[in-house]
Amino acid sequence: MAKDMTLLWGSGSPPCWRIMIALEEKNLQGYNQKLLSFEKGEHKSKEVMDINPRGQLPAFKCGDKIINESCGACFFLESKYKSQGTKLIPDCDAEQALMFQRVFEVNTFGDKMANVIYYNWKVPEGERHESAIKRNKEALTAEVKLWEGYLQKTSSGFLAGKNFSLADVIVFPAIAYLYRHGLSEERYPKLTEYYKNLMNRPSIKATWPPTWKETPGQDILKDI
Repeated sequence: MAKDMTLLWGSGSPPCWRIMIALEEKNLQGYNQKLLSFEKGEHKSKEVMDINPRGQLPAFKCGDKIINESCGACFFLESKYKSQGTKLIPDCDAEQALMFQRVFEVNTFGDKMANVIYYNWKVPEGERHESAIKRNKEALTAEVKLWEGYLQKTSSGFLAGKNFSLADVIVFPAIAYLYRHGLSEERYPKLTEYYKNLMNRPSIKATWPPTWKETPGQDILKDI
């Protein structure tokens, strides 16, 4: 089944990583994959553009079907292979509602994170302002506190109910990205507990970004 799938991906990219976690959870190992370099601009290559005309990673095909949006790809895999591997959408209405809520909050989470981490990359030097940097950091701090609060309300160790779900598949890579960039473990104990527990889950260990194993992280979020 997995042999008719192709994933072009970049190391450390949360959108790429969540598809890889979903594939592992659904026992879909053995798919065609190729690691590309953002630094070398390989995400703008013809190989990628043929699948994803936005020139972004991931670029994902399942047979003749293209699903490049990572959340959509994860839902597609769960729908198509629902009887295989880990069940990623809860049956319980309350847990399912919470799962959908957390999944679709990840875009806001990601935007606020990117506004801090990539500010200097996105904003030309002459247009940068300390007030904007401060405002972005305050917005991200409030967002991280929100997720810390979510985890304080659950005793299962997962984001949406008693079991690992698509909420964890989709949100965990973003949380890991925070720690990769220096988020304080002491300041957010529940988030840290969640991160450390899930980083040892087989699907996550198997897909851990190779560049993260080889290079140290950054401290840009140490004050968040």
